Amino acid sequence: MSKRKETTPAPEPLEEYIKVVLVYWHVERRSVCIYSQLKSCTSSEVAAMLEGVLRHCTDMTIKHQMNDSHGQSEIGFAFSHLLGFRLLPRLKPIHSQRLALVEAGTQDTYPHLKEVLGKAINWEAIRQQYDMLVKYATALKTGTADADALLRRFTRSNLQHPTYQALHELGRVIKTIFLCDYLSDPRLRQEIQEALNVIEQWNSVNGFIFSARGGELLSNRPEDQEMAVLSLHLIQVSLALINTLLLQDVLAEETWKTPMKAEEWRGLTPLFYQHVNPYGRFSLDMTQRLPLSLTKIA
Repeated sequence: MSKRKETTPAPEPLEEYIKVVLVYWHVERRSVCIYSQLKSCTSSEVAAMLEGVLRHCTDMTIKHQMNDSHGQSEIGFAFSHLLGFRLLPRLKPIHSQRLALVEAGTQDTYPHLKEVLGKAINWEAIRQQYDMLVKYATALKTGTADADALLRRFTRSNLQHPTYQALHELGRVIKTIFLCDYLSDPRLRQEIQEALNVIEQWNSVNGFIFSARGGELLSNRPEDQEMAVLSLHLIQVSLALINTLLLQDVLAEETWKTPMKAEEWRGLTPLFYQHVNPYGRFSLDMTQRLPLSLTKIA
């Protein structure tokens, strides 16, 4: 699962505009962030999605990737299929999506879907460029090509590129399959919604941890910004670990474990912070005085 969050660096003196950067999180199904990225707002979110899946440096095998509308495109669907995982976005403009036809002239075969049918798939374009598709997917997987740089080559301004056309057509195929599954399977829709709710909860905890700064990065230097984001990532993961250990200790007692129902087990999460004091602790003992010589001060 992935989610973006916009963070504002502190403006320099005499600036009349606010600089904004993008923080892209990859969070597993329950709570643990496995990858974080600091990106510019002009960066491709599809590229950030692909980079997190490929570079997360854990032992996890990612089979599904959930994200919102910004992290998907036909090119993203194509590369996700070539790289062996399934892209499952929550599409906000679901009403404007179109289903691709397998063959031209078959609209009458689906009379109830005429309003949402698009053009037929150009299978020949995929067939001719198949070797190039595998080449680019391999370059992404091995790290010999940067996802951002590669996707900049395959944009709508480069429509005549034969490999772009093949990727676009393959993406339409995979996206159509996803749309059919998404519209016909309420469990899939629920799974995607639940996964993205975890991201919203993750961002809520981040806001609590980062509250003293008001969500602002206090430097315009990219190195300092990345350090702040990685530190936030580390604190967040540490909090999830401590909360997991606390939950284990509590549920080890039968008096707490036995009353738990299936719905409560499903909703169990280590992303809570009501017990955390972000401001530190100050002990005040009115019976003791500071070891100061008041006569010398006078």
